[in-house]
Amino acid sequence: MDHIKQKIIEIGRPKSETVKRLIKEYGDQPIQEVNLGQVLTGMKGVVSLLTCTSKLDPEEGIRFRGYTIPQLQELLPKMQVDGEPLPEGLFYLMLTGELPTKDDVNFISNQWAQRAMNIPPHVFDVINALPKDAHPMIQFNTAILAMSTESQFRKAYLAGMDKKDYWDPTYEGVMDLIARLPVIASYIYRRVFHNEKYIELDPALDWAGNLAHMMGYEEVEVKRLMRLYMMIHADHEGGNVSAHATHLVGSALSNPYYSFSAGMNGLAGPLHGMANQNVMHWIHKMLREIGEENPSEDQIREYAKETLSKGQVIPGYGHAVLRKTDPRFTVQLEFAKKYLPDAPLIQLVEKIYNVVPEILLATGKVKNPWPNVDAISGSLLSSYGITEYPIYTVLFGVSRALGVLTQLIWDRLYGLPIERPKSQNLAWYMNKVNYQE
Repeated sequence: MDHIKQKIIEIGRPKSETVKRLIKEYGDQPIQEVNLGQVLTGMKGVVSLLTCTSKLDPEEGIRFRGYTIPQLQELLPKMQVDGEPLPEGLFYLMLTGELPTKDDVNFISNQWAQRAMNIPPHVFDVINALPKDAHPMIQFNTAILAMSTESQFRKAYLAGMDKKDYWDPTYEGVMDLIARLPVIASYIYRRVFHNEKYIELDPALDWAGNLAHMMGYEEVEVKRLMRLYMMIHADHEGGNVSAHATHLVGSALSNPYYSFSAGMNGLAGPLHGMANQNVMHWIHKMLREIGEENPSEDQIREYAKETLSKGQVIPGYGHAVLRKTDPRFTVQLEFAKKYLPDAPLIQLVEKIYNVVPEILLATGKVKNPWPNVDAISGSLLSSYGITEYPIYTVLFGVSRALGVLTQLIWDRLYGLPIERPKSQNLAWYMNKVNYQE
């Protein structure tokens, strides 16, 4: 047994017993009152999930196991001192709750490189059977399901095993799946946008560096950007659609491939991971309609007001939880200012940032007028030549695997049951609040 699995047992078994005791001895104690508005507006703020990997604070933004993004930039191992943290280190942190050593990160990186070389050929046959113009997320999700033929959890479950050990084949499946996602994503990218000129995996590279390499980008800065991108998109608490869907399907003891596929179906929605594409469409539509490549802040202000007057949203602004500028936006803007200070798209993003929040605040209807992660991610990728917007959500999905699949391992460690909330019809709710016509 490798040292990481041994650590999982040492950390996970006691926490599993804690969960069992909480259920048995304290299960009848109320923990939160829920109002009707919360139920009928997407259960926002309703505490109903057990998630250990990250926490979203309305003021501070995302914390991974208690650490902010700036803290992780200082504390997680890097390829170079002035570079970005390696996502392998974030995975280790979310998995164990402890900061990794460089040896821990190297172990995971080597494991993923080895596992990535064993994708069964039928997975690529399935991708190739789809039309090239099928959205990359369709191809990505189809490939994920096709890989489920290799599910170690399914084989172990059918062979019979103690349920307290369900985490082990889940861990193995998660390691296989995360390892292979950059190969699948880059294969789809090269198939659709680069005339099927594929690039082989380099076992000497790290996980995110390999993704950039296989996509065809060898510049050091692009590899650094990919490491940053993979880190900041990795997790966002348990209630977002991709995380919750992965957890929900996993609660039925569906294998990691089925569970993650469910999450990716949610990520593909325009209100979730597809938003990064919508931002780019809005920006380029604005440039076409204004008729200038370098519009002024006043021109942007008028266009933004016009967007709102048509009953449309300004994509990339606002968040269901955050009440300040998303730290993930900030860290990308800092990266851009460091490496791409003169990039036209980055300068445009800054201008939009200068005017849109005040316009949204003036409506009196927006609780959070500040930019989220999507407001800049596409412009940053595009500034490095990755201009094919449909691939952006796939990249988001590769990153999101780190968090949601780590939590899936913990779901099995905790021994959580199948999720089954109670539902009621409209009349029940009307009676509850003495609704009058």
